[in-house]
Amino acid sequence: MSIQVEILGSGTSQGIPVIGCKCVVCLSDNSYDKRLRTSALIRVKGVNFVIDTGPDFRQQMLRHHVDKVDAVLYTHEHNDHIIGLDEVRSYNFLHKMDMPLYGLPRVIDEVKRRFSYIFAPSSYPGVPKCVTYHCYPQTPFEINGVVVEPIEVMHGSLPILGYKIGNVAYLTDVKSLSEQTITTIEGVDLLIISALHHEEHHSHSTLKQTLGLIDIIKPKRAYLIHMSHYMGLHNTIQATLPSNVFLAYDGLKITT
Repeated sequence: MSIQVEILGSGTSQGIPVIGCKCVVCLSDNSYDKRLRTSALIRVKGVNFVIDTGPDFRQQMLRHHVDKVDAVLYTHEHNDHIIGLDEVRSYNFLHKMDMPLYGLPRVIDEVKRRFSYIFAPSSYPGVPKCVTYHCYPQTPFEINGVVVEPIEVMHGSLPILGYKIGNVAYLTDVKSLSEQTITTIEGVDLLIISALHHEEHHSHSTLKQTLGLIDIIKPKRAYLIHMSHYMGLHNTIQATLPSNVFLAYDGLKITT
């Protein structure tokens, strides 16, 4: 089963460049150092999944010429992962369909609270149309013939979801992984996983910690996402990584 992953965004909640920052990364003219908020598009068997709809969602869809989204898979409820939801209305109009949203019950509840106008009994014309589904770790479900397996990730003390589709695993905002999660994704062809920067953080793994997880999981290839400007310049950091580990960048397309 061929799967294509497009990295829509590879940055943290502030993106890169950070407003007002004069560091070498934020001033870089290398396109690889310019990062929108983390999100991905997964194409498999003619089905398009978007993982998270952050504040750059509209820009990402236009930049990648995405004219069809079949479902949104939410990792968690933080602003940089959900706040662009209103833009799915374009797909409502294009395809005359309600947009399916998948996530933990807690996350779906928060989406409904933040976007209460979408889910109001008598909404005014032009608001997005969405239908929600609860999903749970290690409980696979099917969308249009494609099996999706939610995977538990610990974002500090907050349980969130990663997703495994075929032999591809996508994990963002990782601080730690359980033995069960590691077993589920061990040896995947493609691992997309977050690494914030180099200093200890209460809810995100450092580059060193993520490389340690990659050593345990042993994917064929691993790409790093959700990086802050403190990670350093793309070309400088890439030169220090193992041969099967790569810094992702916005616009990257990976096929398995």
